[in-house]
Amino acid sequence: MKAFLGVIFVSILLMLAAPVSADLATYIVLCDQDEEVTDDQVEAYTAEWFKAAKGVKGGENLELYLNFPIAAKSGEVDFAMMLIAPNFGEWGDFMDNYPGSAAEDIDDKYEDDVDCGDGALWESLKIK
Repeated sequence: MKAFLGVIFVSILLMLAAPVSADLATYIVLCDQDEEVTDDQVEAYTAEWFKAAKGVKGGENLELYLNFPIAAKSGEVDFAMMLIAPNFGEWGDFMDNYPGSAAEDIDDKYEDDVDCGDGALWESLKIK
């Protein structure tokens, strides 16, 4: 009986720990930049947007990666952005609070310089 209760106790602990180790929510979007916009300007725009995004409820723990291609076919894509939330709950909070936020205003501010089409939300699994 003691061993059975031990197994039950460990199972309950694992169930409670599961949300903490949930898979990452990764949003990947491919973008084009105006011919006169430099990569340094893209980086500055993105940093300004990211600072505002971190202030959006649900965005406090976001990570952002800018990816520039080293070798690509001409005209395919100028850069990609990867926005990573620690879990889908925080991603949902961020998306619910994004409309009307300062981050959305920055999107609008640079829409003529940078065009990021629709992205895709991915489930990212860290392999250990």
